Amino acid sequence: MDVAAFDYPLPAELIAQEPLPERDASQLLLLPRRGGPLQHRTVRELPELLKAGDLLVINDVRVIPARLRGRKAGTGGKVELLLVEPLGGADWLALGQASKPLREGTEVEVLGARLQIVQNRGGELVVRLPLQGDALWEFLDRAGEMPLPPYLERPAGQLDRERYQTVFARERGAVAAPTAGLHFTQSLLENLKRADIRVEPITLHVGLGTFLPVRAARTEEHRMHRERYFVPERTARALQEAKRVIAVGTTALRTLEASHGEPGSGSTDLFITPGYEFRIAGGLFTNFHLPRSTLLMLVAAFAGLDRVLAAYREAVERRYRFFSYGDAMLIL
Repeated sequence: MDVAAFDYPLPAELIAQEPLPERDASQLLLLPRRGGPLQHRTVRELPELLKAGDLLVINDVRVIPARLRGRKAGTGGKVELLLVEPLGGADWLALGQASKPLREGTEVEVLGARLQIVQNRGGELVVRLPLQGDALWEFLDRAGEMPLPPYLERPAGQLDRERYQTVFARERGAVAAPTAGLHFTQSLLENLKRADIRVEPITLHVGLGTFLPVRAARTEEHRMHRERYFVPERTARALQEAKRVIAVGTTALRTLEASHGEPGSGSTDLFITPGYEFRIAGGLFTNFHLPRSTLLMLVAAFAGLDRVLAAYREAVERRYRFFSYGDAMLIL
């Protein structure tokens, strides 16, 4: 399928650069999956839009402060590293920027610690960190910055440590937030529970590739980055018992489809495009996504490309806020 079919015009001023003061104050565009008029609601109304017995599946992954700024040992040249994925032991896959190429054996000083470039794979680096386990997480909390996506045209700040993280974030390892979950508050979760709407987690370690535009001309030529996931036993049982399953975010939806709802660990490079037949979810709560992105392709597969693009056009006309810190859509 032609990737250009997933393009749409978006005024730059509609890309949300900051989160709203209150997470659940975002606008919510309700799109009936099988036809019918759009509705313009707010995220706080979510319990009223769902039914008793529904199951919301959230992604409880925790974003790590994966962006590190340091200097080359000896020369003092500036270096920026972005940790992407643990490879085992103290080694991590990373992306790097420096005034001169980062060669194998180069040491980088970051807040008193020394990191070593073990391999340069032509754009991707293998970096050996001096710490592991809890000591590594504590170091990243001190030295790292939240890895905000490039369309947020500002440096990460202290507020992002709270707001580029869901209130239910638990399992460390993501380098991008499962952004649909950013809208949820403890109050909203309690209201869902009172309405007899169950909320259960899965974990997908969101990687950088999830949010990148597709560079290929056709969807068949694109390859997804592989991401690790885990489905708890309790969640798998809840999937069997639920009257209807609503995935909170594209990451949760991909995990449900890749795992077939079965418990346990795995990894997936599943690329969902129009024509895919969904087996588990009957609804999707999601943000508004970048043109030509795999996320938009997944949403189009779920609700139909023409309907989704028409909904996006209306969202633009009504000045909805787009992308990570933007508004949301509910497809039922």
